[in-house]
Amino acid sequence: MKVVILCGGSGTRLREETEYKPKPMVEIGGVPLLWHIMKIYSSFGFNDFILCLGYKQHIIREYFLNYEYMNNDFTINLKSRKKIMYHRSHNEDWNVTLVDTGLETKKGTRVKMVEPYIKEERFMLTYGDGVGDVNIKKLLDHHLKQKKIVTFTGVHPISRFAATQANKDGEIIEWSEKKTLEEYINAGFFVLEKKIFDYLNDDCEFEEEPMEKLARERQVSMYKHEDFWHCMDTYRDYLFLQKLWDEGKAPWKV
Repeated sequence: MKVVILCGGSGTRLREETEYKPKPMVEIGGVPLLWHIMKIYSSFGFNDFILCLGYKQHIIREYFLNYEYMNNDFTINLKSRKKIMYHRSHNEDWNVTLVDTGLETKKGTRVKMVEPYIKEERFMLTYGDGVGDVNIKKLLDHHLKQKKIVTFTGVHPISRFAATQANKDGEIIEWSEKKTLEEYINAGFFVLEKKIFDYLNDDCEFEEEPMEKLARERQVSMYKHEDFWHCMDTYRDYLFLQKLWDEGKAPWKV
């Protein structure tokens, strides 16, 4: 089953890092966030990826073209560059298809553009900026059981501001920083039937008209993920994920 990853956005709210690279290539623990996302899927046996490229796509292309050199120790004969001996090898048995989906293209259109590469009945889709300890097998089982066109992973958001409760006199009785909120939001990690392409066109945002129509038709289900998920949307998010990794507390690490 193919795993489509949206990698085309410019990441304007993370400009400290994305001025010179696409957001999925911002490094956590010395490797791109994109690599972390792919490892999540790979740990469940999903190794066939399609990357929807856009902003500064040459950096992602160069990363995979030079993957052996950048991730292994090796000895090279400078007279004949064909003589390269690798001293250790990575474990990723990945097929990676890189697709130019345009610079300013909307997400729904990016997905539509990779339709020629999807031959199976269904595929997976996620964003290139979120990680979590999502059980991909349970997500797929849920999708197959629900028999909908779309299944997305729902998570509880964490408030960026202090959440408070007050009595009728205005006296604060509870103060909580980074409180987990009760509602669910879309965390990506989709499973999609191939019929999704009938809802996409050459100018559509995936989460807007297509999903709204599918919801009206009762063709959307949510897989509830109650554990860790975090999106790297801002520099503060980047620092948070890096801190978890440095302290050996990254829940998504496999």
